[in-house]
Amino acid sequence: MLRSLPGLSMCLALTACGQHGAAPSEQSGAPPAIAYEAHLAAGVRVPAGATLRNPHEGDAAVAKNGASLFTAMNCDGCHGTDGSGWVGPSLADRRWRYGGADGEIFSSIYYGRPKGMPAFGGTVGTEAVWSLVTYIRSLPLPDDVPTESWVGEARAPGTGASGEGKVNSGQEQRQAHREHSASPDPYLWLEDVHGAKPLEWVKAQNARSAGILKADPSYHKDYEAILKVMDATDRIPYGDLEHQYVFNFWQDAEHPKGIWRRTTIADYAHSAPSWDILLDLDQLAKDEHENWVWKGAECTPALQRCLLHLSRGGGDAVVVRELDLAARAFVKDGFQLAEAKSAVTYLDEDTVLFGTDFGPGSMTASGYPRIVKLWKRGAPQSQARTIYEGRQSDVGAQGVVFHDASGTVALVERDVGFFTAEYYLIASDGTTRQLPLPLGADLKGAQGRNLVFTLREDWTPPKGKRMSKGSLLTYRVPDRLPAGGRPEAADALAVLYTPDAHSAIDEVAAGRDAVYASIYHDVTGAIHVFRPAAGGKWSDSTLSLPAGGSTHIVAANSWGPEAQFRFESYTTPTTLYADAGDGKPLPLKSLPARFDASSLRTEQFFATSKDGTRVPYFVTLGRAPAGPVPTVLYGYGGFEISMTPSYSPNFGMLWLSRGGAFVVANIRGGGEYGPGWHQAALLQNRQKAYDDFQAVARDLVKRGITTPPQLGIMGGSNGGLLVSANMVQRPELFGAVVCQVPLIDMIRYTHIGAGASWAAEYGDPERPADRTWIMKYSPYQNVKADRSYPPVFFVTATSDDRVTPVHARKMAARMLEQGHEVLFYENTDGGHAGAADHKQAAEMWALSFVYLAQKLGAG
Repeated sequence: MLRSLPGLSMCLALTACGQHGAAPSEQSGAPPAIAYEAHLAAGVRVPAGATLRNPHEGDAAVAKNGASLFTAMNCDGCHGTDGSGWVGPSLADRRWRYGGADGEIFSSIYYGRPKGMPAFGGTVGTEAVWSLVTYIRSLPLPDDVPTESWVGEARAPGTGASGEGKVNSGQEQRQAHREHSASPDPYLWLEDVHGAKPLEWVKAQNARSAGILKADPSYHKDYEAILKVMDATDRIPYGDLEHQYVFNFWQDAEHPKGIWRRTTIADYAHSAPSWDILLDLDQLAKDEHENWVWKGAECTPALQRCLLHLSRGGGDAVVVRELDLAARAFVKDGFQLAEAKSAVTYLDEDTVLFGTDFGPGSMTASGYPRIVKLWKRGAPQSQARTIYEGRQSDVGAQGVVFHDASGTVALVERDVGFFTAEYYLIASDGTTRQLPLPLGADLKGAQGRNLVFTLREDWTPPKGKRMSKGSLLTYRVPDRLPAGGRPEAADALAVLYTPDAHSAIDEVAAGRDAVYASIYHDVTGAIHVFRPAAGGKWSDSTLSLPAGGSTHIVAANSWGPEAQFRFESYTTPTTLYADAGDGKPLPLKSLPARFDASSLRTEQFFATSKDGTRVPYFVTLGRAPAGPVPTVLYGYGGFEISMTPSYSPNFGMLWLSRGGAFVVANIRGGGEYGPGWHQAALLQNRQKAYDDFQAVARDLVKRGITTPPQLGIMGGSNGGLLVSANMVQRPELFGAVVCQVPLIDMIRYTHIGAGASWAAEYGDPERPADRTWIMKYSPYQNVKADRSYPPVFFVTATSDDRVTPVHARKMAARMLEQGHEVLFYENTDGGHAGAADHKQAAEMWALSFVYLAQKLGAG
């Protein structure tokens, strides 16, 4: 649903702009053409919360509105000599034709870039400009119009000249696109995930890899060691705090698929709690002849019934069923959803908000629901009422409901992109009203009627002060919405915390009495507690927990004062702390040491990346190594996910205890230093993450910790893309590669699994500008037969419906044909995690460690 566009209605009334070539009328308020250096003065202000990602990409209705607006504005002379407009300034008159990627076109119109382009930011609103962008991008790319990008290097506002970049003709862009499109992909057949021929190929590769790795005498010892730890009954049973209970899902040797259970908070404090089993998933799977994998549960406010999410094989698509907690039985005629990537939550005891696959057109291009419905108990699903519809170009839309003793806050979250969202308050009559939050608001929870969120972009709310990206804020939802408009934001906002350049907010949870945040300084954490005080203020205190490692929020009770946290480091086993509400956390349960760390040390170093950025990384190894040692370098570098210190029994037992070193790189693209650290490696800057990883590798060698033949790299998902890209770019730096559930074919990734939802991270290869930068690093397109690469082991899962096994299959097949040293193993279950139970996980990790030991000489 389109929001009201006041800027759009203003511009459509500009009848004086009806003829091409006329100057802007004084009544229009549009500034005249200006030099680039003056664009801020002409544009008045920057768009609040702008992310420069088009929220209406591909929306035909918005493009139609944009066409009308474009016609009204087509008098300003900025479209070139013929008024047709597309990309770049005319070589004849240097007048700007809207150019480049969506963000470039937006900035051209909004700010007035480069020379000769009027700035409309002071005249039309952000939404109106995006409608223009959507229309312009719907036009065919001419063969003969030159393009010129001013977005080469990031510049501070008002600095540097533009219009002096490299000029590429539209014909050259189209030719490059044709050349790539004409290149056949001989392994496209492997994209048929469940096809007979691809699965035969998988079976053959699995047999070959298992024959090599499982024949190693270390394999079975490693497998048994990992499985013993994973099934150990002295593990910490982490849980969710709800009312007086702790809910826990548990897997062990007796329950490989798992049991869902609960006990009281008081009983949980005992060393051996008396658990009440709510569901035995092994028994259910046996009774129903289904390969069920647990995907979570959500209960009604009164804990009478719960919605269970069950996956066949571990994929993201789930079956939803309702369980009666008192009867320990599924509710007859209760809320049920067939297998799909659904979103469902309780509005109250007898009502749910849900989205699922309702048929053609009901899902987004990313494969998630775009329609949110309200469904009353006892009514057929077909009578559920639609309360919100997103766009097909969105990532998805879902209901979000927060319950506590003070009441309920019900929202619709429209995920415009992966990192942008709009939030709508649901009124008692089922109507929705958008809240005055920026697109970059990342909702974390609610404390009473205070929505808790962080900012991904700087934001200046109307009538308010500027707030910095990365800050933690609250917005108090009004009890009653004003008639006919959105509520004001400024008076309802409070800033809880603003990180400095060395800090970042990693986790946030809201409880009944407080908001908890895990805040990291140079990648080591502390827990802050924010409590509401008089006059809309909040207090800030720091809990007394160990330092020098990771602090995580385990649970916060929305119905009571309790909260739980955990601390761990690379050599310190995890300890669970409980806070009864007095701000004095006490150790509750501790993980026994799984390996001897007395001879190990962890140090943090900083490598210097290609552009001079200092990149932190942690090294854990023996206190007195005799020389360079076999080393595993692990990284991720994407989606604002931080790689904080963690206690890993697998690496401790199977690598560190055998004389190896374990290194974790905190490269850009992650969240270690907040949104800015993530955004530094987005889109056309993706290479910076790879430069950082390579800088860490070189620094390890420079410090004498390892040598290239002894240096293995490992990563999964986006981390799989990281290690495969580094393998292709700098093969001489590494001795072996373990690539788990990876993305690799970045030219086709938006057509595979949930790939379309990640365009805000990587770009869209369907756009010529995006394709250009993606082609430079996409491993599948850049691996060559005539280059020497380190040996690589691909690990994936057939049931992974998020990334899918397609990327690993195709890359392995291509590299094998090219004559490179490759092993490939695909588990049938497990989804994107790669394993559905402890035995499958033990197998995956044992294969990986045996492979690394064989190639790097460890053990």
